Amino acid sequence: MKGFGFEILHICAQSGARLGRLHTPHGDIDTPCYMPVGTQATVKAMRPDELAVTGTQICLANTYHLFERPGHGLVREAGGLHEFMRWDKPILTDSGGFQVFSLAVANKIREDGVEFRSLLDGKKHFFTPESVMEIEEALGADIAMAFDECAPWPSEESYARAAMNRTHRWAERCKKAHTREDQALFGIVQGGTYRVLRVESAKALADMDFPGYGIGGLSVGEPKPLMYEMLEELMPHMPKEKPRYLMGVGSPDCLVEGALRGVDMFDCVLQTRIARNGLALTSFGKRMLRNASFERDFSPIEEGCDCYACKNGFTRAYIRHLVKCREILAAQLITAHNIRFSQRLMEGVRKAIREDRLTDFARECADKGMFD
Repeated sequence: MKGFGFEILHICAQSGARLGRLHTPHGDIDTPCYMPVGTQATVKAMRPDELAVTGTQICLANTYHLFERPGHGLVREAGGLHEFMRWDKPILTDSGGFQVFSLAVANKIREDGVEFRSLLDGKKHFFTPESVMEIEEALGADIAMAFDECAPWPSEESYARAAMNRTHRWAERCKKAHTREDQALFGIVQGGTYRVLRVESAKALADMDFPGYGIGGLSVGEPKPLMYEMLEELMPHMPKEKPRYLMGVGSPDCLVEGALRGVDMFDCVLQTRIARNGLALTSFGKRMLRNASFERDFSPIEEGCDCYACKNGFTRAYIRHLVKCREILAAQLITAHNIRFSQRLMEGVRKAIREDRLTDFARECADKGMFD
């Protein structure tokens, strides 16, 4: 692969957490990192320049949704995702596997792939590992994810095992079909919430020697302590020199707890989704800004925050007014704050790792009420 690599810069003596740097053709990424989700090739309510100001190093786009519209052929014609969405930093595309299994209508899983009907127009489509690689190569992200089967929670062990084994076979097919040298292909560890399966999957994917590994099928409804247990079980069996990406996870507590357990990369729609409903993340817990208690509150969302909204004097009272009036600016301001809050949190995580005190940092965050 051209321009891709991962190096571990420091291991936290207190927690074992990793400080790393991921090299991609569109720039380096300091890890652990949080990646905002741009489902339709845009992070909702954010221009690319605004997203960059938040400290975002890499964002996601969604293969399934971009296949549906505008189509990967059009994106290729436009010069790839970076040109199409005017984002000059790294991009990761998921494989669409989660969406095919959770959103698509009447999906039929076969060994060769998945048949499903579009949510947009009802047309029948068929995804295979090979066709997904063709789509992701056309989109042209720096990192592409292998096509996998994400078992729902709860699942019987027999179902979780079958989905895991199919994911392994599909991973081999993805690797064989993937040809783009300037794009890293990550495998995805599955296995539900079964310890034996998680370890088996981690070992099987490690043997395939991918340049990085996603951890899928977690944060799909299971209790958080169970997710942490799965991470603790599988991490010793994942290659230490490769980046580890916990997929679909991004609440403040999970960002810190995941980093404590050796995760390098996270993504989540939480920051943008809750912003559109008026909910802000702060160091002292969530704040629902539409509440009447903020009607005459002329303080910023969070004192000391350097996001666009806070440093430019937009008050809780004003933002509440915007939320109540359903003004677009409300979503823009709260989204900018929530993403910057998450990036500041990860900056704090990286600093704490460097200083060998991540466990203390996690306790301090919890004591302030950040995770409430």
